[in-house]
Parts: sequence; structure tokens; C-alpha cells
Amino acid sequence: MKGYRNVLIAVNGSMDVLVEGLKFLSDESCRVTVVKVVPPNEGDLDLTGIRNIDDVLDGGGSRAVSEIRKVARSEGVFVKTRLEEGEIHDKIAEVAKEERSELIIMGGHKRKGIKHFFSKNVVGKVIQHISCPVLVVAS
Repeated sequence: MKGYRNVLIAVNGSMDVLVEGLKFLSDESCRVTVVKVVPPNEGDLDLTGIRNIDDVLDGGGSRAVSEIRKVARSEGVFVKTRLEEGEIHDKIAEVAKEERSELIIMGGHKRKGIKHFFSKNVVGKVIQHISCPVLVVAS
């Protein structure tokens, strides 16, 4: 796999896709952007007893970005990080276009059938909206 200059890694709940994606790209000299998408804030929150209101308001995104940078440093790779809010598949496709990504690496669940994999989940929706290849790291 040679020749990709711009790669987007979309992280979900776990950092496994980031670790595996960086390993996959280890012999490449490319620019890596890592995106974490948090769901949109849906209105009023009950903030009683909340210690860190920023984590609640950004859906844990700031903590995730910090963890992304830590994982990248441990792998010896510099990455650009983006924290986005909105519909996950829409934001991944939007960031891929903005960053001129030539490959997207993202996670998927292997426990579901192939029809579900490409029609009802985030991976399938991203594939419908972009023109570059998508590499799925099964979890």
C-alpha cells in the first residue's frame, strides 16, 4: 500500500482503530488526520452532581483528543486532530473532503452480517458519501 498522501482515521469509542491504523501506515510517509465525532447536544441537561461540566458538554471529546495525541506520540507519529459535533457519518465524510483524504480508516463490528455492515451502520453511510477507499478495522 504505497502512495497515499492524506489519510483520515475516524476513531469511535475505543482507540483500537487508531493503533491499528497507525501500525498499518507505519512505513508510509503521509499526513494523518484523526477525527473524533461527538453527537450533537440535544438540549437541556441535568447537571446536578457533575464535576467536570466541560466533559459533559463536549461528549468527552476533549478527553478523547488528549488520548488520541497520547497514542500517536507512543507510536512515534504526528497527527492532526479534529473534534467535530454532528451526525457521525456526515462529519466523517465532510472532514475527508476538507482534508482531501485519499483513504479513510475506521472501525466496524464484525459480529453483524454483511448486509447490515454496508447498509445500516456508519461505515456504509460514509461509503455512500465519499469517493475514496475505506479500510475497516474490525473490532
